[in-house]
Amino acid sequence: MAPDADFKNIWLVCLWMQVVWSLDEVVLLNPPEEPLPDYLLQILYSCDEPAAVQLDCIVSFEIGTVSTFLLRNWSCVPGERVIKTTRLNLPDWLVYQADGVVPDSQWVLSCILRASVRSRGLSDSERSIRAQDVASVQPKPFFSRPCKRHKLCFAWCKQMLQLTPKFLQRQCPFEQETVQILTTIFASTGENFGVTKTLEPFRNEFLEYVRLKNNLFPWCMISFWIFLTSHCKQNLCGLFYHIDSQNNYVTPTVLLKQTGHLHIQMNGESEESSAFLSLFTVPLNQWCQISLMLEGRKVKVSMACLNRTIQVSEHVFGHAILFDDTEGYFVVGGGKFIQGAEGYFGPVVYNRNKISAQKQSETVIPDVIKSLNLTGWLQSCQEFREEMVTKIKGFLLKKKQRIGLETGFDISHPWMGKKELPPNSQCEPWEKTAPHRKKAVDLAMLLVFKYGEKVSLEAVSKALYSLSVQRLSRASSIAVVSRMLPLLLQAGCLGDNGALHMSSVLYSAGLGVQKQPVKAWLLALLAAQKDDRLALLHLGYMHHQGRHGLPKDPDLAYAYYSNIAKQTTLDRHNHTLQQSFVEAVYLNNEEALNLQTREDHHIFQWLKHQAQRGAADAEQTIARMLFWGQQGLSPNIQEAVKHYRRGAVQLEDPVSMYDYGIVLLQGHGVDKDIQKGLTFLKKSMDQGFVPAITALAWYYEQYEHDYRKAVQLWEKADLLGCPDAALNLGVIHSLGLFPGKPASQYMAYTYYLKSANRGQIRGAVHLAEVWATGIPGNVTRRPSDAVLWVKWAAEQNGYLGRILRKALDSYLLSDMFSSLLYYVIAAESGYAPAQFNVAYLCEQNAGRFLDPAFAKHCMWTYYNFTIQSENSDTYALIRMGDLLYEGHGSRGRDLFFAAQMYTQAALKGNPQGWYSLGLLAEDVYRLPLSILSKLGLSKLYMADNSLLQTALFQRCRDSDIADSYLPCSLALFKVFLQSFQKEYSDSFKFLAAVAVVAGPTVLVIIGALRRRVLSLN
Repeated sequence: MAPDADFKNIWLVCLWMQVVWSLDEVVLLNPPEEPLPDYLLQILYSCDEPAAVQLDCIVSFEIGTVSTFLLRNWSCVPGERVIKTTRLNLPDWLVYQADGVVPDSQWVLSCILRASVRSRGLSDSERSIRAQDVASVQPKPFFSRPCKRHKLCFAWCKQMLQLTPKFLQRQCPFEQETVQILTTIFASTGENFGVTKTLEPFRNEFLEYVRLKNNLFPWCMISFWIFLTSHCKQNLCGLFYHIDSQNNYVTPTVLLKQTGHLHIQMNGESEESSAFLSLFTVPLNQWCQISLMLEGRKVKVSMACLNRTIQVSEHVFGHAILFDDTEGYFVVGGGKFIQGAEGYFGPVVYNRNKISAQKQSETVIPDVIKSLNLTGWLQSCQEFREEMVTKIKGFLLKKKQRIGLETGFDISHPWMGKKELPPNSQCEPWEKTAPHRKKAVDLAMLLVFKYGEKVSLEAVSKALYSLSVQRLSRASSIAVVSRMLPLLLQAGCLGDNGALHMSSVLYSAGLGVQKQPVKAWLLALLAAQKDDRLALLHLGYMHHQGRHGLPKDPDLAYAYYSNIAKQTTLDRHNHTLQQSFVEAVYLNNEEALNLQTREDHHIFQWLKHQAQRGAADAEQTIARMLFWGQQGLSPNIQEAVKHYRRGAVQLEDPVSMYDYGIVLLQGHGVDKDIQKGLTFLKKSMDQGFVPAITALAWYYEQYEHDYRKAVQLWEKADLLGCPDAALNLGVIHSLGLFPGKPASQYMAYTYYLKSANRGQIRGAVHLAEVWATGIPGNVTRRPSDAVLWVKWAAEQNGYLGRILRKALDSYLLSDMFSSLLYYVIAAESGYAPAQFNVAYLCEQNAGRFLDPAFAKHCMWTYYNFTIQSENSDTYALIRMGDLLYEGHGSRGRDLFFAAQMYTQAALKGNPQGWYSLGLLAEDVYRLPLSILSKLGLSKLYMADNSLLQTALFQRCRDSDIADSYLPCSLALFKVFLQSFQKEYSDSFKFLAAVAVVAGPTVLVIIGALRRRVLSLN
């Protein structure tokens, strides 16, 4: 059998040489672009010896599987090239809609036609292919495919099958006349931030006809839920209103008066507007449903609060009411032109062409309001607040009576760690306290005896929060969290928003406590409504990603993000010690960690030494680090100004002169001196420093109102790529202050776009404002893109930077729990580097301070969050791929998604991605065609596995990262050895057999010769 095997190997080598020298040929001359019925396909082919021509269809599905379907095959006779025309009979489920006879299919990702010339007499494998050609066919969506006209009548059973839900549910969705403008709860701070929505015309011709017909005789209904925490502080506050393309209030507009009455405004066809006030007022601190019914010229507004009768007001307008709901946009809460009401907005429902029947007997409370139980929390908080007020008054009375307690205590007094205070001879009835509130009461007593009448609920809440954070920072494991959480909740109840937000984060992440998404959402809403920056960031992320079962709503996410983004622009001009510069430091980046310093660190001392020797760059770096609190330094604005002054005055450095001029103009850390600041800015500009040109233009605009001079300087700086110049030119165009030109929102938009792309935060905020509403006729509305810009701007906030700095400092001090706690706070706000660091800390689990099961779940969660960011880290992609490969708990191994993670990492330039893909291929896993196409290796889909491994490991070896060369080369060598052994195993067996047979014979001959020589001797 060995000679036959050798002959077959030699024949295969000859066949391979024929393929290499292209002695066989096949070409698809006119492949279709999409699956078509009865398509005539032309194929050119030739062969050098008798063979077979085969036409296949290779289909990849969304679930990761790939199937090959044989369409046709025929014989090839050696000779001249032949063009064959054949009818392309693709599978019906790929061409037509499913109808009971045509079967249904999985979602098709790609389709490839393959024509090949194959040798006869060999198995159906890649070795039999002598020549091939492929063409991509783009599959059509299900509803875009034609219905097949069957030649025979349907059987009764097939007709019944078409009536089953399986087919009825595949129809295009029916257009609803009821629009859910807001499906969840929005926390309104009472500022110029709200939820913006637009509506499109009906696709259904009849519904659109009815809508247009009713524009001058509207017959519709709008209802929304509102929970007011405060009456309007201005003349009017926004509830629900409609803005047209000319920025006018149009039908319908519902605003809130200072008195609590509703202001309802409608406009007519001739641009006339009329309004009326409701006869009732909206109460505080309870959920109420406001319903607005438009019945031609009659408008009826009703209010239904919990446990109250429905109140109604009606008004008949003297003119026709014009209402085109596709014109402009709707706003819930505050907007560009009006501040919103303070409180919470619930679901908003709009019936476009009808008025639903109102039940006077009862009000149906939405499930989202029931599950949140906002009223229950506020009621229990109010009881606790009243109890604490009583106790504070009692302690003040005791102090006046000088009952035996000293006054020199603080929140870290030794008594605070004990269960009992020293016994008193008397105990008043008001001193009785529930055990879970005893710590708060004891702390209030200590504060009263130290500070007297200055103590308030807010002071107690801050002290309680500080005590909780202090205890948490001293902890070495997450077990302490469950003991500190009641104190945090009590501090939040008494008014500390930071405590509310931290409690929300702990419940959201399940760090040391059972995960409770609804409670986490409630606490975040409470803190965000009080304008807590990090809570706003947290809620924006929740609705941007649809976390914890909340709806994924870019408009609602924008409402939260835009608030903190606007505050970020203001915070950067009002720098405080509670802020730090946001630095994206990854804990696996040793180079970035080594750059962190302190005042007594050798790096900072070296910089000071260089600055003293006259190095301008060192002087700039020290000043920047001290001003913004970068690289581990605490902010010290006064000290930073000294370095700005030294660089500007002594070194005459243009950058330092610019920075010093700015702090003089704005009075940061130094007395404001405009003329002196102007002098340094001019010197900096004369040395060619571009930002100084922009600063001078700002001076001419703000102080001398010389817009022509300001614009000239800004245009000069803009041509040099200055982001601030582009921003200011956009503002000038928006306000109509550009000399000789009218106001142009579109021109302003072009400059905002330019400024944002250059990294200007205010430019990004202005750009997002344009994309949130659009500019009619010029810029379409892009809410998803608007969210990304305000999210980026919000993540530059200095208060977030302070949390990140605390986390990094704790890590550098090997305080892993505190580092994890602060990184979790930032991670739950959606900041991708913090999410990565949380997962990394859980992965390292230094000192085993985390339970292994929690650590594994933590890695799954936060590496998964990290890879969903805009610029996902490749290390996170690799680790997520490893987790998917290994499986966890109820999650089994998912090799398809693991391969996707490795592919993304490889395409981002990480050689570990190529290496891991090679290991997957070595693990006898066939990489899907969709993945190979992304990698540019689709031609190897049907190739031998060793060829695919070789290609993957070669790309790993040839990457720009030097550390990958050795391991990838070893892996490549291993593949070579395996291929060598596989290819020549038959030859090795033959040689071994020859050696076994020939060995004894040779020994006999040698023995005989030896005996003959001996005999001759």
